Amino acid sequence: MPQPRIPVSRPHQWGNELPYVTKALQENWISSAGEYLDRFERSFADFCGVRYGIACANGTVACHLAFAAAEIGPGDEVICPDFTMMAPVFALLYLGAKPVFVDADEHSWTVDVEKIEAAITPRTKAILAVHIYGHPCDMAAIAEIARRRNLTVLEDAAEAHGATVRGRRAGSFGIAAAFSFYANKIITTGEGGMVVTDDDTTAARLRSLRNLCLGRSNETRFVHDGVGFQYRMTNLQAAIGVAQMEHAEEAVAAKIAIARWYEEELRGIRGITLPPTRDWAQNVYWVFGVLVEDDFGLSRVELQRRLDSLGVETRTFFYPTHQQSMFEGKANAQFPVSRRLWERGLYVPSYIGMDRATVARVAEAIRTVQKAASA
Repeated sequence: MPQPRIPVSRPHQWGNELPYVTKALQENWISSAGEYLDRFERSFADFCGVRYGIACANGTVACHLAFAAAEIGPGDEVICPDFTMMAPVFALLYLGAKPVFVDADEHSWTVDVEKIEAAITPRTKAILAVHIYGHPCDMAAIAEIARRRNLTVLEDAAEAHGATVRGRRAGSFGIAAAFSFYANKIITTGEGGMVVTDDDTTAARLRSLRNLCLGRSNETRFVHDGVGFQYRMTNLQAAIGVAQMEHAEEAVAAKIAIARWYEEELRGIRGITLPPTRDWAQNVYWVFGVLVEDDFGLSRVELQRRLDSLGVETRTFFYPTHQQSMFEGKANAQFPVSRRLWERGLYVPSYIGMDRATVARVAEAIRTVQKAASA
């Protein structure tokens, strides 16, 4: 009997998701108000070590809200990693801002902080730190550059729930930080997002922007203070989020445990480079990514094809942003690390609930492919 296919990711339910959603349905709080929204926002803000959480529809709009609340607008330049998911870049484009790309650091796969200063111009308004695949950026170095150059710091922490920099949680460094709760994230609501902040004014601005910039009293309910967005989260999604937050630390620990199993199982396989972790960071391994080097014996593409035939799903790394169609040919810098990560990187199954035996099966599939290629 064939073994079941191993997916890259799948959502994990801890137990209270169904009862909480059922309660919200029974009480008829199914839209953008209800007890679970308040509870989810408070618990996630506490988890990040900040005062405010503003729940919203998904991670992309969380970025859009965060950037808009920071008053990023037409003509502003924002320093961005070239190696990133496109959501935060699109959010900047929505606002008419110009993303200015910086290559990745080969030792963390996040933005290379040593190359940020060279990308700053008189039009630069902010630095966007995107925490990649669970590994946080060097926020101390970024904060120091921002302080000296009078720039705003923003975070995209969609992939780094619970990651820390010198013991401090990702999402607590910038004026605002965006999170995603998509189905493959460490904490999930299916779809959904949140912006967190420690700043009173930013929190108020975020809540207003999320809800069409509406007035708050009955008489001013349809008086708009500006151009806002309809980016609310539903109480049904938040009910799932509350159930997830009851096990947030367990979820982070589970991801780290899977990574440690992979490190043991893959160690010694020629031509496989394991994911990095700097000594100042706690990588939470949202995904477990590896690089396929020349001495593996096959390309990354061919390894993926053969693993797929053995029932192991994989995903490629992010495509370099400067090579996307809307930017191609416009970059004024070289991005060798970003291109190398794309060409050689893939990630393997690492979902919460995955057991050691399944990790071993993935590793054995990689060894089998390499052995066949060498025969």
